[in-house]
Amino acid sequence: MSELAATPVLRPGIPGFVAAWPLSRFWLLSVDVYPALAAAALPWSTTAVSVFTAVWLAIVLPTIHWPAFFESLRAPARSVPLAFFALALLGVLWAGDTAAAKLLGLSPVVKLLAIPLVIYHYQRSERGHWVLIAFLASCVLLMGVSWATYFADWKPSPGGMAGVPVRNYIDQSHEFALCLFAVAPLLLSFAANGHRAWAIALAAIMLGFYCDMRFVATSRTTLVCFPVLLVLFAFKYLNRRHAIYLLAFAAIVEGAVLFTSPYLRDRVERTVQDSQVTVDSNAATPAATSNGLRLAYWRASVRSISESPIFGHGTGSTKQLFEREAEGKSGEWGWSIRNPHNQTLYAAIQWGVLGCLFLYAMWYFHLQLFRGSTLAAWIGMVVVVQNFVSSLFNSHLFDFHEGWIYVLGVGVVGGMVARAQSQFASGYGSEQAGMSRS
Repeated sequence: MSELAATPVLRPGIPGFVAAWPLSRFWLLSVDVYPALAAAALPWSTTAVSVFTAVWLAIVLPTIHWPAFFESLRAPARSVPLAFFALALLGVLWAGDTAAAKLLGLSPVVKLLAIPLVIYHYQRSERGHWVLIAFLASCVLLMGVSWATYFADWKPSPGGMAGVPVRNYIDQSHEFALCLFAVAPLLLSFAANGHRAWAIALAAIMLGFYCDMRFVATSRTTLVCFPVLLVLFAFKYLNRRHAIYLLAFAAIVEGAVLFTSPYLRDRVERTVQDSQVTVDSNAATPAATSNGLRLAYWRASVRSISESPIFGHGTGSTKQLFEREAEGKSGEWGWSIRNPHNQTLYAAIQWGVLGCLFLYAMWYFHLQLFRGSTLAAWIGMVVVVQNFVSSLFNSHLFDFHEGWIYVLGVGVVGGMVARAQSQFASGYGSEQAGMSRS
């Protein structure tokens, strides 16, 4: 953290003493510890994540060299999230709902402001791996608790599931899939370099994640994300022949698991049954299947978007839209919602085509950030691709849990990638200068 360690000329006395606090070892250590604590808390508690993030923002701001930070915003991966938030803030002006609804619509977008700050900080810090290790360790612990509660048939609440000790099965399977694919290249590296003990330990962890998602609890969104990430991994890290072998082997394993896992078989059968149910949104009591719910929300969203396709209905307008659609209806409209379970539609309802442009621009530039061959670049790619695919069926970017996984994942890993690139450029520049002198 060379930039943070640079000591300016301080005034003597109390003002100088106070000004020196952000340069102390304890302060700089804390700036790196709190994001790791937030990452460790993500699988368990929204409150803890909020507290740790708020504390981190308070202590990181005094360490920022603002001219350098503003210069870093020239990179689209850092500036587009800010522009997206600015659009949401302006969208308050043409929204026709109450002030409370406008604030409710703005709140999910606020977290995007942290992305350029996190990237900037971890471009200067050498401790980005702390955050990744903390999240992985926390998910491994959650996986262990999940298996324990599954075999004990313990449920956290009367309506809960055995094997899902905290939060819900959607968040849990999202985390496990992310961890499984994030560490997959490490398994190849350990095996290739003869680190047998590490390879066996990591393979056991990955197998635990996989079996939990197939025998204990998973979401249909994760079932869709899994093959996409598997294909991405196969063709990024294996040659064509080995990639085909891996995909064929995975298909055989998935088929075998489908026959041996009553839970997974039930999930697939219910999905097929839902797809065969014809849902009439104008009926008095339409069928309230999971697919029917999404189709009803999507139809209502498309109608709303067609009324104001360019700028949308303003920030927070989704709540009013779905309350109006649900009035006097039951079945698929029996629940009060404020998002259409699709990130693109969520953005288009509020900010029209303009909002969709910012949304897809952000995904694109973040994906471009992780084109490299390092492990950090791979982890960042998994975070972005998983968020994009899952956002086809949910509003995961604006959800608390998956949204903060995206912010911390892109921010921390983006900073690590930027740091590696700057170090490579500095080393290359020094080498060229040495050659020119010789």
